[in-house]
Amino acid sequence: MRARYGIPLGIGAAAIAGLGYAAGFEARSFRLRRATVPVLPPGMPALRVLHVSDIHMVCGQNKKRHWLQSLAGLRPDLVINTGDNLSDPDAVPELLDALDPLMEFPGAYVFGSNDYYAPRLRNPARYLLEKVSGRHGLNGNPAPSGVPRNPWWEIQEAFDDAGWANLTNARARVKLPLGEIALTGLDDPHIKRDRYRKVAGGPERDADLSLAVVHAPYLRVLDAFTADGYPLILAGHTHGGQLCVPFRGALVTNCDLDTDRVKGLSAHEHGGNRSYLHVSAGCGTNRYTPVRFACPPEATLLTLVERRETA
Repeated sequence: MRARYGIPLGIGAAAIAGLGYAAGFEARSFRLRRATVPVLPPGMPALRVLHVSDIHMVCGQNKKRHWLQSLAGLRPDLVINTGDNLSDPDAVPELLDALDPLMEFPGAYVFGSNDYYAPRLRNPARYLLEKVSGRHGLNGNPAPSGVPRNPWWEIQEAFDDAGWANLTNARARVKLPLGEIALTGLDDPHIKRDRYRKVAGGPERDADLSLAVVHAPYLRVLDAFTADGYPLILAGHTHGGQLCVPFRGALVTNCDLDTDRVKGLSAHEHGGNRSYLHVSAGCGTNRYTPVRFACPPEATLLTLVERRETA
């Protein structure tokens, strides 16, 4: 009997242990990633940008709330929030409490689909099927119907009152002691709310630096920003793959970006231009899949330095 059932029981025990680790430990094991990006003009002092994304706040997530509050101790020059702040329509007060210390600093934001719509229970296998078929988000899938809305306007009001720049298919300027930053942002491409024609035209030459911001790093958006000459693009959405294979990496990105660039700093080339791309793995999960494996939750402190001159 032992020989017959020992292996299946062992596999089952390992699966349960792995699920317990993914939900009970790693999903709450918050990390700060650091990266240096050479994009500043010569002579401009280094600029510290804190990139937060995919918080997916749910009521009662006190450890996440306190960790986000602690990030204010980094004293960033600029905070960029790339959306998907909610996974619980009742969690707006806890989200704003978590971000309150960071809203003391200059910042800017875009929204993601989970800011607008309440989460739904989904079969995780659908992400693999969508990768194979190329049908991500609303790109080939039907528009959602009967989905409850999240109170995104309450988040927007709080961010705006704090002086954070709203980059919803918009441009904005942020004046810092170290220089003036021009920002260009798009609404979420995952649900086809991006309107690049409204913000086209490339970096603002009279600013010290121009940055591009979007929630979901779809190739059509990355191509447009890069062709226009933005030196750095900031995005989120992917959760870094969320459930990754150790020593191999992510299986999916939940968009048409390749898995090699699912998180962290990389490059994107299009139209003869090259941009840096930073994709945050985010610090939360959908409330119905509160697990992470080989992909801990994170925020990133980007140190922008002088660009390297080439021959």
